[in-house]
Amino acid sequence: MSALLSLSRLIDRFSEKIGHVFFWLVLATVLISAANAIVRKVFNYSSNGLLEIQWYLFSAIFLFLAGYTLLRNEHVRIDVVAGRLSKRAQAWIDIFGTLFFLLPMVVLIGWLSWPVFIEAYERHEVSTNAGGLIIWPARLLLPIGFVLLAVQGVSELIKRVAFLKGLIPDPSEKHVEKSAELELAEEILKTRGDQQLAEEIVKQAKDRLS
Repeated sequence: MSALLSLSRLIDRFSEKIGHVFFWLVLATVLISAANAIVRKVFNYSSNGLLEIQWYLFSAIFLFLAGYTLLRNEHVRIDVVAGRLSKRAQAWIDIFGTLFFLLPMVVLIGWLSWPVFIEAYERHEVSTNAGGLIIWPARLLLPIGFVLLAVQGVSELIKRVAFLKGLIPDPSEKHVEKSAELELAEEILKTRGDQQLAEEIVKQAKDRLS
């Protein structure tokens, strides 16, 4: 189990790095979208290539960050029943879901999407829109994204088993980072010792989060 936990930590660090790298695609997508809109309005000019690169980047964000989102436990859950169960029961549900739903799904989609990418690459498939982009990079996003999700799924499976064995804390707990208000309150206490002001800032931050 120790070796598996080391593997899980390695996978988690890899997913963290992927997440931090591809965060920047959000900014790139916004800038391209804004530039395209400005050029269209001001110069009455538009490009299908600029439109399609937005779709490509959005797809890359969605697919490449799926594993990172799973690591952060930020995927949408509807825990009407599971939320009322114990943490151990929830861990068993996650193990069952990972083994019989998540991993089979990502393997199947990865297996089916790979030939589609190969065909697009060999045929040098290009968008049917005038001035559009080549298609195979977009086709490649799908198998890569689901491989990343599968790898993180393995890490989550290891952590759930380790939790049931009492080796690690509950991995499903969301670790909320300090807000800007809380950091400001800590700085005020450190430099000025103004307890009342710091408490007021903390109260406002908690009210906003709730």
